[in-house]
Amino acid sequence: MTEVPEHLLKRAQERRDALAGGGAGGATPPPAGGGEAAGEPEDPDKIPARLLGGGGGTGTATATAPAPTTTGAPPGAGAVGPAGHTQRLLTVVKAGSIQDVKTTPTDKVHVWPHLLAVEFASALAMTAFLLVFSTFVNAPLLALANPNRTPNPSKAPWYFLGLQELLTMFHPMVAGVMIPGVGLAGLAFAGYIDKNPSNKPEDRKFAIGLMTMFLMFWAVLVIIGSFFRGEGFNFILPWRQGVHDIFDL
Repeated sequence: MTEVPEHLLKRAQERRDALAGGGAGGATPPPAGGGEAAGEPEDPDKIPARLLGGGGGTGTATATAPAPTTTGAPPGAGAVGPAGHTQRLLTVVKAGSIQDVKTTPTDKVHVWPHLLAVEFASALAMTAFLLVFSTFVNAPLLALANPNRTPNPSKAPWYFLGLQELLTMFHPMVAGVMIPGVGLAGLAFAGYIDKNPSNKPEDRKFAIGLMTMFLMFWAVLVIIGSFFRGEGFNFILPWRQGVHDIFDL
């Protein structure tokens, strides 16, 4: 059995001595009507005297600590503490388990199989489409290159027409190195500048705006180089000369 601390035993003994001394010297009987003076509120921490004594609560009652009846009980186990308390609060434990077993929901998924399975299925579908399309539709290929007959204008493939269009406006160092380099560097650093993890377009205005401007800038250059450049790579209006005369489709 757990031993009672020494300071608690000392306080309990002092309380018993105080109660015994008060009973031997003669305690002043409490006033009639429940043991409280007229107009004085009851102490909620004490047991009313009218509940301890008989005769309708008008007699003198003395609250004493109950004597220990269990054999082997520690000394002072039945003593009354300060303000008449016979119990002591040790600690308060909140309801619920100590370890939280519920998983916190997240908005992340694993790359495999959630992402790679979809990408693999998309690749198979695109391969099947190209196979069927190329089987039934002939590609509009030109004749073999003839060094004695150079086409006019000589245009690069569509994915390089933007650079060819820039070469007509700026110095080769600016058109071929500086402008594409600044655009690619801006796209590379967009993820470090805009660190918002949200996938919503309204939350990623900087990154989406930068990518949109880059794509629109490059698309305009490709369209101009494809349809608005005629013989000698001069600027023309396509509806006057005809699209097939300026761009082989």
